[in-house]
Amino acid sequence: MSGMPDHEQTPAERLATPVQFLKGVGPQRAESLERLGLEAVRDVLFFFPRDYEEYTGRRDIEQLEEDKLQSVRGIVEEVELRAGKTGRSVLGVLLRSGSRHLRALWFNQPFLVDQFHRGDELLVSGKPKHQGLMWVMKHPRVTQLGEGEPDPQAGILPLYHLTEGLQQWQIRKIVRAALEEYAAMLEEVFPQTFLAEQAIWPLAKALPEIHFPSSREHLRNAQRRFIYQEFFILQLALAVRRRQQTLDRAEQFEATAKIDARIRRLFPFDLTPGQERAIAEIARDMAAASPMNRLLQGDVGSGKTVVALYAMLLAVAHGAQAVLMAPTEVLARQHGLTLKRMLGGSRVAMAELVGALPASQRQTMLQGIASGEIDLVVGTQAVIQEDVQFHRLGLVVIDEQHKFGVRQRAVLRKTGADPHYLVMTATPIPRTVTMTLFGDLDMSTLADSPPGRQKVRTYLTGEDQRDRWWKFFGEQIRQGRQGYVVTPLIDPSEAISARSVEETYEALANGPLEAFRLGMIHGRMRPEEKDAVMAAFRSGEIQVLVSTSVIEVGVDVPNATLMTIESGERFGLAQLHQLRGRVSRGRFPGHCAVFTEKPAAEAPHRLQAFASTADGFRLAEIDFRLRGPGELFGTRQHGLPPFRIADLARDMAVLEEARRGALQMVQADPHLAEPQHARLRRMMLVRYGRVLELGDVG
Repeated sequence: MSGMPDHEQTPAERLATPVQFLKGVGPQRAESLERLGLEAVRDVLFFFPRDYEEYTGRRDIEQLEEDKLQSVRGIVEEVELRAGKTGRSVLGVLLRSGSRHLRALWFNQPFLVDQFHRGDELLVSGKPKHQGLMWVMKHPRVTQLGEGEPDPQAGILPLYHLTEGLQQWQIRKIVRAALEEYAAMLEEVFPQTFLAEQAIWPLAKALPEIHFPSSREHLRNAQRRFIYQEFFILQLALAVRRRQQTLDRAEQFEATAKIDARIRRLFPFDLTPGQERAIAEIARDMAAASPMNRLLQGDVGSGKTVVALYAMLLAVAHGAQAVLMAPTEVLARQHGLTLKRMLGGSRVAMAELVGALPASQRQTMLQGIASGEIDLVVGTQAVIQEDVQFHRLGLVVIDEQHKFGVRQRAVLRKTGADPHYLVMTATPIPRTVTMTLFGDLDMSTLADSPPGRQKVRTYLTGEDQRDRWWKFFGEQIRQGRQGYVVTPLIDPSEAISARSVEETYEALANGPLEAFRLGMIHGRMRPEEKDAVMAAFRSGEIQVLVSTSVIEVGVDVPNATLMTIESGERFGLAQLHQLRGRVSRGRFPGHCAVFTEKPAAEAPHRLQAFASTADGFRLAEIDFRLRGPGELFGTRQHGLPPFRIADLARDMAVLEEARRGALQMVQADPHLAEPQHARLRRMMLVRYGRVLELGDVG
């Protein structure tokens, strides 16, 4: 190993050996491995297969039986491509195994010829037939083996992610070399007693089996070990974070009978049982000496804003300030309008802090916030700028939590002396996600809708129904209703057949909706333009609003009962549900039509699910299964490192086990100070310490 240190290396140093010094690699192949993220020996050891192939019935040629699925290993002696009698091509590959031969045949696939070379060692799998003096396999499954590579144990062959310049047999050879020379140097992170209690395989047993399994059962046990470990380290970090939060000090805001009555006087309606439950949970948290850390999730129209307002007024009643932060100016201004309406008869001073304020107005507002004259602030990310100083911040509320990252949450916490913390989402969250992305928060759920909320009829339709829909749409507008038309694109695209928002606006204004007053809004418009359009729509001056998904959340116009979604297949299921939630917010029933490029009967499963139910919690689970957590909630945005092997949708049961194990460990050893927990503590801090702001566990 030229270029490596001469002194005796520690196991950690040896595991950090650059991959080029691994047997069978070298500088050129190392470049290919680095493209896969494999820079050191340790990376290779934990480069788990992406999948496995099973080769049934490994036989020598003299043992073959007709029409049974079997596998044969052999060396390529001849590759021949010729034209058949009917003009079709025939590719023949002659394999030698011992003193016998087998011919593999492919019809009309001449492009395969470049994959085979004389001397290649192959494993072919198929149903052989005896023709004349030779065995023949037609269209067999083929895997290329390295020279001298052992047969796959139990017929199970690992398949790895590849990059240009590497083949599967080469990766297998490199991984096998790494296991043989370096696997024994790895340290077990779990205490032996813990492994036994949780029925988890030790590292030394699991690592070889996950790469080269000796049986299906052994593979399952090996995978479970590493899935459990990934979940466990995250759950350990979340348990430690929760414990640290309980050690922080916050102001205590008790909801006395007098304060409760004063707040409720502002609500001219009865609260739902779900709202009452959530308010009781929040009031209990805010009366405690440690900061509240609670997630309030509810379906579209379930009344989350009322619950959040109660929490904010509870803080204000004790002389503290509250801030509500939304991801977009449209949503922030909608919250501002809602709160102003509800606070009309109170003395609470409220301000809207968004990025587009004139300098003088912003300065006046900042002075009011710093002096404590302003009690309640509604805004976008502008509320976490360095020049925003609160006099006495008691509560932070964030709407649409999944649109913000973990780091942004931490910044908000620093805007005051340990404020209470409430986040809201109108996107119902599957339980596995709440235990990971939101595992450091307590949960309140609103599953019921306020009384009087009308249902929305949903239609999944194609081009053949378009004229009929616009006729109905126009009739409803003439009766005094308003409507939305939503398209996925701001600009025209050659690659996508969908119309842009401007093209849609022009087509409707000069076509089926020419008799009505149309407006347009999208994300690239200036804030003052968006405000003007939304104000005109709310007042009824605009009857039809043509938009992108910028109106997905927070827009509340009770008179709007019509929603048209163009190119519905280009929206996620959660987005579709949010868009549908913009209508039927008043006393009239709503109607939502989703147009697709295919006939309704051939629409994707998620669109059919959307049309069949208005239950956001059920749709969230369907969306989660179809798209996975990364697509659904943007784990990169959350700052959490991606899982290497665990899958939230598939491995729910293992996640539950890991969560229980982590909670038990932190309960027994809150600082993870016992020597047997040192490696777990170190691994937790390396992987999640920065993103979850754990600092040092102690």
